[in-house]
Amino acid sequence: MADIIDRSRLSGLIPEPVTREIIQGAVTESAVLRMARRLPNMTSKTQTLNVLDALPTAYFVNGEATTGAPDSKASLKKTTNMAWDKKKIYAEEIAVIVPIPEAVLDDSDYDIWGEVRPRLQEAFGKVIDAAILYGTDKPTSWRAGLVPSAETAGTVVAATGDIFADIMAEDGVIAKVEEGGYIPNGVMAAIQMRAKLRGLVDKNGQPIFKTDMQGDTRYALDGMSMYFPVNGAYDPEKSLAIVGDWSQLVYAIRQDMTFKIFDSGVVQDPTTGDILYNLMQNDMVALRAVMRLGWEVPNPINAYNADLDNAFPFAVYAAATGTISAVDVAPATPTVEKGSGQQFAASVTGTGGPYSTAVTWSVSGSSAVAAGTQISAAGYLAVDAAETNTSLTVTAKSKQDSSKTDTATVTVSGG
Repeated sequence: MADIIDRSRLSGLIPEPVTREIIQGAVTESAVLRMARRLPNMTSKTQTLNVLDALPTAYFVNGEATTGAPDSKASLKKTTNMAWDKKKIYAEEIAVIVPIPEAVLDDSDYDIWGEVRPRLQEAFGKVIDAAILYGTDKPTSWRAGLVPSAETAGTVVAATGDIFADIMAEDGVIAKVEEGGYIPNGVMAAIQMRAKLRGLVDKNGQPIFKTDMQGDTRYALDGMSMYFPVNGAYDPEKSLAIVGDWSQLVYAIRQDMTFKIFDSGVVQDPTTGDILYNLMQNDMVALRAVMRLGWEVPNPINAYNADLDNAFPFAVYAAATGTISAVDVAPATPTVEKGSGQQFAASVTGTGGPYSTAVTWSVSGSSAVAAGTQISAAGYLAVDAAETNTSLTVTAKSKQDSSKTDTATVTVSGG
């Protein structure tokens, strides 16, 4: 028989079986929690995580060294240290209000939970995702959202129009995670990315992203499954895709869930303040449910990122909403001998939102350059031994704004 709820039972603690169903449903509806790693339920408001802060060091020893001999110290085992930092997970209340017509409550044969449960789950999933991804309406005790944290860590890649390079290249969004010593294992993306991926073609016009027009297409990037949230929390204007090691995002839930019924008052839009429902005028009641949850990105050091200050296990692929201010090439006036080369670097600065630091390189001379005189996509100039130009111009052009360029003048030396 359906779990029927009347007015007398609409206050207090939600029955344990229903609580488990709603929490599990909220986790399912939350794209973030579905990909993150769940810790055991919290037994108090605060839970402390011990996070590795210093790595041990191993040494070779000479087991055959003789005591008193010049090499005797080589046989001594050296001591080493490990250290842990402490991070805390704070369980904060997340409240959801579900308006219910009074006529529904008066119908003793109506399955209230069957109607309310999916609304609760979807609402919880949406508010959790928005807070964790973007910091939207987050409690003050919670850390910054994933996207703001990626901006701070410098792991945001702004779109250039070359989606394949933006994602897969050496300076792409996947590489940003790998540079911190993490192996990315999942991608969360705006639903608009599906069409962008399907539209990718190679130089011959053949699709790069393989899809099955007759069967189900499993979207994946570099072996990582892709998830496309549709609960309304994901904002494509702030992130087209989030790549990361999702095992580094952990969360814990306080098991208890409470709710209360209100038969008077108004329900307002938390953003605009507009009145959505007047319970008395609309002959409605409102069910308010509260659960508690906390999360953190422990971000422990590993052998690869032990000396990195801003290592972060997530990177963001975002629309280029910022403005390019300038491109600067260094070195500006090098001398390069024929048959050798020179590495150049381009610094791109901008303002506003995310902007692309990617550039395209080119080399030219007063006459056609020799066949072996080329500059790579990474900015390495190779000068052909048969080069006839005595001066070359290296140009870096912003991929986002082709009007922003800078040049270096190369003096070619050698016989």
